Amino acid sequence: MTPQAKLIFTSSLILGTTITISSNHWITAWAGLEINTLAILPLIAKSHHPRAIEAATKYFLTQATASALLLFSAMMNAWYTGQWDITQLTHPTACLILTSALAMKLGLAPFHFWFPEVLQGSPLTTALLLSTLMKFPPMTLLFMTSPSLNPTLLTYMAILSTALGGWMGLNQTQIRKILAFSSISHLGWMAIIVSYHPKLTLLNFYLYSLITATVFLTLNTIKTSKLSTLMTTWTKTPALSTMLLLTLLSLAGLPPFTGFLPKWLIIQELTKQSMAPAATMISLLSLLSLFFYLRLAYCATITLPPHTTNHMKQWHASKPTPSAIAILTTTSTMLLPISPLIL
Repeated sequence: MTPQAKLIFTSSLILGTTITISSNHWITAWAGLEINTLAILPLIAKSHHPRAIEAATKYFLTQATASALLLFSAMMNAWYTGQWDITQLTHPTACLILTSALAMKLGLAPFHFWFPEVLQGSPLTTALLLSTLMKFPPMTLLFMTSPSLNPTLLTYMAILSTALGGWMGLNQTQIRKILAFSSISHLGWMAIIVSYHPKLTLLNFYLYSLITATVFLTLNTIKTSKLSTLMTTWTKTPALSTMLLLTLLSLAGLPPFTGFLPKWLIIQELTKQSMAPAATMISLLSLLSLFFYLRLAYCATITLPPHTTNHMKQWHASKPTPSAIAILTTTSTMLLPISPLIL
């Protein structure tokens, strides 16, 4: 892909995201989402591999369906109430259809099936965009419409997401698929709290994006996409592998790291809202995803392969680690002490 084409697609992505997050009218929000979808498709399919083409096709079909549902819910609401304003969504059927549309856009269970397949067919940098930037516009729409949405439905979808994200990621060997199921699991944490404390959802999303960006950029630096390849990286880049271990533990939400902050605040808020059973269930289900983070961390740092694994050996080239990764790693592991400022 030529640099000019990359520039056009990247600027279109930024434009689409900006239009959606700054709009008050449903039509402009929908237009921004469409620009986003069309701009990311060439980036998914740029390798011309059959799997990449398949991923781009799946992505296009699901996003087009979700956009149609979103427009349908907006039109239904406008038909009954005469309002095109995003915050004035009051009709119950329109709210239900919008919840389904945003769940499909985000990859929230039970509309999550497309996400691991699309991520597996994309390059690591595009997979990073799909996991973070592409989820920002639908997340802002969820934030803006949160007072109108059904909290019981969102709670059920959130618990289902956390359960499926944990269970389905257990037997994966492809790192992109593991990170896709990790994303589905994190979306459960974001959805469960959006009706009660929408700002916590955004905080969770920002920190999740930060930590996921660190993991994807580290994997892109060490050119790894399978667990078997990850096992041989320790001898090549020991410092980077150590930081990858800490970042994965932060993504899992273990206490001394940044990733613990949103989970702690969400559990606290759920308990205040008399939802202790839901908080207990989602906390226990997140232990499932903790298992595959530990598996990734174990492969990255603790194992040295005793025999030759089934993949092409890589050259031992010691390049300096990009400063962006150093900054991202520091912030994604050490932000917990500033939590009083957020509170």
